[in-house]
Amino acid sequence: MKGYEKSAWIRTLVFLILAGGSAAFLAPFAWMLVTSVKPLAETMTVPPRWIPSTFQWHNYRDAIQSMGYFWLYLGNSLFLCVMTVIGTVISSTLAAYGFSRIEWKGRDSIFLLLLATMMIPFPAIMVPVYGLFKSLGWIGTFKPLWVPTFLAGAFNVFLLRQFFLTLPKDTAEAARIDGCNEWQILWYTVLPFSRPVLMVVAFFQFMATWNDFLGPLIFLTEQKTFTLALGLQSFQSQQGGTAWHHLMAASTLVVLPVIVLFFFLQRTLLEGIATSGSKN
Repeated sequence: MKGYEKSAWIRTLVFLILAGGSAAFLAPFAWMLVTSVKPLAETMTVPPRWIPSTFQWHNYRDAIQSMGYFWLYLGNSLFLCVMTVIGTVISSTLAAYGFSRIEWKGRDSIFLLLLATMMIPFPAIMVPVYGLFKSLGWIGTFKPLWVPTFLAGAFNVFLLRQFFLTLPKDTAEAARIDGCNEWQILWYTVLPFSRPVLMVVAFFQFMATWNDFLGPLIFLTEQKTFTLALGLQSFQSQQGGTAWHHLMAASTLVVLPVIVLFFFLQRTLLEGIATSGSKN
């Protein structure tokens, strides 16, 4: 009985800690939502007011109109998200399959070299990468932001490789005996079981592209090519004094698609993360 009471106390303590941590992380988001429907005069009051005197839902319409190119920014962001997700999923899947299911000389050494590239921050290679894309005539276009994803990234390759290693090889061997080549083995014996982890890779890449600010800032030169993240910063800098209610409304619109996407995919994402364990 004492053991049960101790276990219940521990569970309660863990629940309270998690609830407190969740509240701490949700507080800034809740403040953004509340501020997005406040009158401008109430956005900087001291002490802060959580409940506005009037809910100004037209702040969202005004924010979109003030940004001017909001729908164009949205289209640019969606285009880049689609292209980078396609490039990442295809290239990372092929690379991970080669590192996990095909035996070839130097495979493990090259894989370790690939993992080492994760320690190189983008700012360290930003200048030579810019010079490369400038020599190709790609500055001012979307190509620097989506073409590199077709060359696979170390983290996504690692994640997929770890999952592929957990799949039984018997089915692949049987398919190989029946005359299937590696492409057919990948398509018929690996990918059908890899949907959750592929969704994880796609979602991570979608978030990275959707929230990317530094890449568009460096490579995009015309306002009509801006993404939402860059357009939001441009919107803030264009205001003589920051209109916080409009800025928070625009920020909510930028964040909302990621939240909605996660809400619908959370079960698949958690399943993909849970099943991508290591196996040597």
